[in-house]
Amino acid sequence: MKIVRRQRWLKLDNAAKIFPAARTRSWTNVFRLSVTLTEEIDPEILQKSVQDIKKRFPSICVRLSNGMFWYYIEETKDTPTVQPEGPHACMKMEFSEIKKCSVRILYYKNRISVEFFHSLTDGNGALVFIKTLAATYLENRYGIDVPHSDGVLDISVRAKGEELEDSFLKYAGKIPASRRDTDAYMHWGTPLDERFTPLVTGVLDISDIKKECSKYGVSVTTYLASVMAYAIQSIQEAEVPKRKHKKPIKIFLPVNLRNFYPSSTLRNFILFVIPAIETKYGHFEFDEIVKSFHHQIAFKLTEKNMSSIMATNVKDELNPALRVVPLFIKNIVMKAVYNLTGERKSSITISNLGNVKLPEIMDEYIERFDFILTPQCTQPNGCSIISYKGKLYISFVRKIKEPKLEQAFFTTLVKMGIHVKIESNRR
Repeated sequence: MKIVRRQRWLKLDNAAKIFPAARTRSWTNVFRLSVTLTEEIDPEILQKSVQDIKKRFPSICVRLSNGMFWYYIEETKDTPTVQPEGPHACMKMEFSEIKKCSVRILYYKNRISVEFFHSLTDGNGALVFIKTLAATYLENRYGIDVPHSDGVLDISVRAKGEELEDSFLKYAGKIPASRRDTDAYMHWGTPLDERFTPLVTGVLDISDIKKECSKYGVSVTTYLASVMAYAIQSIQEAEVPKRKHKKPIKIFLPVNLRNFYPSSTLRNFILFVIPAIETKYGHFEFDEIVKSFHHQIAFKLTEKNMSSIMATNVKDELNPALRVVPLFIKNIVMKAVYNLTGERKSSITISNLGNVKLPEIMDEYIERFDFILTPQCTQPNGCSIISYKGKLYISFVRKIKEPKLEQAFFTTLVKMGIHVKIESNRR
């Protein structure tokens, strides 16, 4: 008698639940990580490598399914098929696609890209996945032995329970934080044809940025968030001349909670801090912004504050009355709450995955990493940052024709004496 192994399934983690519920025609909820190698990709070896690692990532090589009360993810029976890269990054995943496989594995020349529906994982979990995929590919192609360190997992063992846990439920505090907040300023422009997504990447030397950071005694993320706020302020001053009509500028900064809690989860485990300037008070010089952001982030970036935000989110999920409400009603409620308390409260999201570290043997085969975050539903831009081999890659994706934000941002950096090399998918 043939024994059929039942595919493993998992409930969505606390942060993941909002993505299928709040999904819209113009919001892809997809992000991309790419690794560029020194030689052209062999698709057959890449496909074998995906097959090799599939069972090691039962929370990523999955499809999205829906029950009566909640969405859930389930291992795919078949290995995701590697595909040539399409015309532009992070093309929308239709619901029919997500229900077959919620991850795309792509190749183009010497680049491997993986696109994730955000319900599967965050950027940190995704980075572990693509590191392990790259390591397995290099082993299969060149016969090298890559040590299991620096985020490269041992694919010969099963996934550990702690890698699959919902760490929000485990570490949430007892006292919830308030969701009340004011709307933020968002610039806008001429909507683009959804079939094309402009991508602009600025390549900088990390040493140049760190010199500037040392002047102010701040982190790279704080410094770049301050540059962003300064750039957005210049746009608002041009578009909204009357002070009484101005809105605060707020920068949404995702925070890797693994830095605060002993979690090994490969699922979503991020929250956020939102430093802000109130432009009704007048024009802010850059020095004022960077000092203010430094103190705001330090004040908000504490375990106690993160625990209270988790408690707010988990409280709704554990509400006995809400748990028995049918999924289609939950979707309506969650979307309404998200529209009231979500992205309207920030001007832009900046996600910084930091400096990529790999086992030393991999470095000679790899040139760079890229991270692409698509804009939120009602925001015109997304901004993502990653570093490797002394280079900082800052990528902007936009949903409008006018490249005013990336121009203002990179112009500000250049005026500060930082050399920026600009790359774009527009010819």
